[in-house]
Amino acid sequence: MTEIVVNENDMARYVRKALREYFRDLDGEEPCCGMYDMVMYCVEKPLLEMVLEHVGGNQTRAAEMLGINRNTLRKKMLLHCIE
Repeated sequence: MTEIVVNENDMARYVRKALREYFRDLDGEEPCCGMYDMVMYCVEKPLLEMVLEHVGGNQTRAAEMLGINRNTLRKKMLLHCIE
């Protein structure tokens, strides 16, 4: 399996591109309140999924990689319906 390494600049570019498209799609309408929470929620699920995949589902290792407590990881997994 080929591993793709994405540096911080690439990730920031992807987020900017997605937000640019979001604002364009609003077509002049005001964005919803709580954009910060909306973006964090949308980004958090794939982040958790990919880290868990990378460590073969080992929640302790995933929590360590993410820099969060294992219980926090489990709560976030429940929130995002990640098994």
